[in-house]
Amino acid sequence: MGFLSKLFGTEGPAPAAASKPAVPTSGVKIHPSVDNGVSPAAPGFSGGTLKCKCGSDKVEVTLTGQTAHNHVCGCTKCWKPAGAVFSQIAVISRDNVTVSAHAEKLSIVDPSAAIQRYACTGCGTHMYGRIENQGHPFYGLDFVHTELSPQSGWSPAEFAAFVSSIIESGVDPSRMDGIRARLRELGLEPYDCLSPPLMDAIATHVAKQSGALPA
Repeated sequence: MGFLSKLFGTEGPAPAAASKPAVPTSGVKIHPSVDNGVSPAAPGFSGGTLKCKCGSDKVEVTLTGQTAHNHVCGCTKCWKPAGAVFSQIAVISRDNVTVSAHAEKLSIVDPSAAIQRYACTGCGTHMYGRIENQGHPFYGLDFVHTELSPQSGWSPAEFAAFVSSIIESGVDPSRMDGIRARLRELGLEPYDCLSPPLMDAIATHVAKQSGALPA
């Protein structure tokens, strides 16, 4: 108790709780698929196709079923559209995923990664991610970006993951309160390990070491 109180400055009686001013969220962008609100899934939705961003000879992936655990993700590995702070990604059984056009254009982004992300070599869009390690807890699930589908009705985003990691992409730490507030407005609870201020501090340190933020 003494060590923690000295570390975090909590010695002495706790001050009375004070109401915090509302954090402004006007103009805070998360991802184009959720910035105007989160759309619900369509009842009985049974799948569709995902298409890359190429002008022609598009890579097409067919999903025969509804996705699950859709969320916005702040990690630096997941593909995101230009200008988006977060990616949006869901999972589906790998048995329900088929490359239905131009498989020859796909290449694994990072063969050493746990998730083998297959991207179009033409436009760079990530089409699906697959785990080959049978000991992995998510083995059997593929990771997909339903925003690439012309069909509507996919499972909606439910939460925000790895929120602090957007700092490692170059997002200024001072923006984090507004971003978390906007996520909650959208019904996307932001998740981090430890408290948000501590995770932001860790991510800021990493970003300064990598050069994503000035030292």
